[in-house]
Amino acid sequence: MNIKKALVTTLGTAAVLGAGLFAGTTSANADVRVTVKSGDTVAKIANQYSSSVSSIEQANNLKNVNLIYVGESLVVPGSTTATAPTSQATTPSTSMTHATTGTNNYSSTSTASTGTTNSAATSTTSSSTSNSSSAKSWIANKESGGSYTASNGNYYGKYQLSKSYLNGDYSAANQEKVANNYVSSRYGSWAAAKSFWQANGWY
Repeated sequence: MNIKKALVTTLGTAAVLGAGLFAGTTSANADVRVTVKSGDTVAKIANQYSSSVSSIEQANNLKNVNLIYVGESLVVPGSTTATAPTSQATTPSTSMTHATTGTNNYSSTSTASTGTTNSAATSTTSSSTSNSSSAKSWIANKESGGSYTASNGNYYGKYQLSKSYLNGDYSAANQEKVANNYVSSRYGSWAAAKSFWQANGWY
């Protein structure tokens, strides 16, 4: 059974930055100390406090800017750079990938073109579902032997999720829901999560 850390990945290319306008005035903001919450990334925090990824990395001596932890306290240097009003829009990535994998784990299934039979599309979907279910069972077996009551410090249940993710609800149904949401948002699929586990010993 492997001990994992609740990691928050910094995916610069996958971070979704909504279109917006930034005022072009120069201001000297004091440094801010923030506590990392679930779903935070260095890029997200930098954008929220008008700072930069590199300045946060330097201010906190981060060895790996792609890994920050829930509950960690970070110093966010204030921005003193003037920026002209510009509209910035970044198209969100179609699939989330961990920064260290270097490859896109799952691509969107293309719509069947005219003349392609529905049975082929159904077969592809069925195959993907089967692979996902198999990978999910594989991870559960590695993490807890498939037990919904397995406990290892701050990690609990069939998928050894951080107790903070489960919010006090340790029911099998909630474990399944939270595990699916976690894997979907972080890896895009259980198959991709399995590949990451095989490479790193945790997911």
